[in-house]
Amino acid sequence: MSKTSTESVNTTVTAPLSAAKDTATIFNPAAPTIVQAQSQADASQTDTKQPYHHKANHNQNRSVAQSSDVTTANATATMPVSSAPKIGFVSLGCPKALVDSERIITELSRDGYQVASDYDGADLVVVNTCGFIESAVQESLDAIGEAISKNGKVIVTGCLGKEADKIREMHPAVLAVTGAHAYDEVITAVAQHVPKPNRSQDANYDPKIDLINEAGIKLTPSHYAYLKISEGCNHRCTFCIIPSLRGDLVSRPIDNVMNEALALKKAGVKELLIISQDTSAYGLDLKYKTSFWNGMPLKSKFYDLCQALNDLGIWVRLHYVYPYPHVDKVVELMGEKKLLPYLDIPFQHASHRILKAMKRPAHSENTLARIKAWRDICPDIVIRSTFVVGFPGETEEDFQCLLDWLVEARLDRVGAFTYSEVEGAVANDLPDHVPEDVKQSRYERLMALQQDISAQKLQEKVGKTLTVLVDEIDSDENIAICRSYADAPEIDGHVYVDDINAQVKIGQFLTVTIDDASEYDLFASYQG
Repeated sequence: MSKTSTESVNTTVTAPLSAAKDTATIFNPAAPTIVQAQSQADASQTDTKQPYHHKANHNQNRSVAQSSDVTTANATATMPVSSAPKIGFVSLGCPKALVDSERIITELSRDGYQVASDYDGADLVVVNTCGFIESAVQESLDAIGEAISKNGKVIVTGCLGKEADKIREMHPAVLAVTGAHAYDEVITAVAQHVPKPNRSQDANYDPKIDLINEAGIKLTPSHYAYLKISEGCNHRCTFCIIPSLRGDLVSRPIDNVMNEALALKKAGVKELLIISQDTSAYGLDLKYKTSFWNGMPLKSKFYDLCQALNDLGIWVRLHYVYPYPHVDKVVELMGEKKLLPYLDIPFQHASHRILKAMKRPAHSENTLARIKAWRDICPDIVIRSTFVVGFPGETEEDFQCLLDWLVEARLDRVGAFTYSEVEGAVANDLPDHVPEDVKQSRYERLMALQQDISAQKLQEKVGKTLTVLVDEIDSDENIAICRSYADAPEIDGHVYVDDINAQVKIGQFLTVTIDDASEYDLFASYQG
């Protein structure tokens, strides 16, 4: 069987061939340089010669080709061609920012606006920015500049909106600037510069069909969706400025989360990707307030939420989980086959000295012991993580500690990035910054080590039977490009299934036998 390469600097959603044409879209004409600068590698995706740069914050930049045909999973609006004003979107950054774009597009669509797929067709452009690291800031500023030069009417939102003075100094022509998750402000600004359409005068508008269900418009393929359960973060990691951009932890009440989750399931979503800044802290700010959902009392608490989501009977994948002791109970649910046995945990380092300098939560925890305990509870658990190399003060001894830790931890998926200064981060003022050539050398050593670990772990799956979810179909090669429980979309590997029949569709679950493995992907056969 032929092995299809997945080595790529950029990994993004590819539009399914069968995607609907008249769907809400976003476009991103800016060059996606943040993908290369923000995390510099994911050992589960590529080799050290051409580092796949995954993204400490799961960058979800969208381009015309990648997003213009993606099915809007939960929109029933047919969006007919009409005189309604059209708004263009450039969406940069992580899934949390993507969810913000989805919500803004949903609200604008409810108000009667349409979504343009290019600059020329847009009456106004909204640029949803990222400000996570300096390369992301520069990319956002470049995207704003391009939108102004090619369209002229631009509203800026997102994390970089916190730096309104910087944006206006470089781009004085912007019409308005808002911060992250400032939905109402964006909607108001759009209406101020492009008046809301009068739907009673639109001959193409039919209230019986031009409706949007409660799941809203999604910019992911129709079979999976991101579900954001909270905003902000209470931690003050020295290399991160997210709290200054998005504020402290604000959790959504559990009934609100579950209503959206159920609406997504009814819209055909097969997999929910749970996201936040700190998923395992969910509900802390609400003091675990009890709400009623589906006639039952539920606490706004991480474990209770996981239990309730399991009852929906679809895949539930957890991202951005910190290794607190109470996560052990959630792993028990995974061991009971009640959640996907997958944890995305940003460990960031293994040296206690460096973790303390980073002010990482749970930095004193014995994470190796916790990982071992999780594997005892749930032998099939898959753990992905990201790491920073070259943090200020990192010695060769600290770095060797990280390498030794990785050898013992044998994580399934690993991304890494070299430390870079972020304007406003406390770590900028720490002593003993590591030279760039040393950072790069350590990064390459870590990725080479993890590549070997990844190859060994995937080889262990050969001969096993797995359930996979079809993301794409290559009709020319007669191959289904799928993911197993071990693979999050856009950031992990794939399962390539050979010799499929015409009945296999995108969004379908298949049972396959693993025939072979590479360093990053699996290759399987399907009996139909």
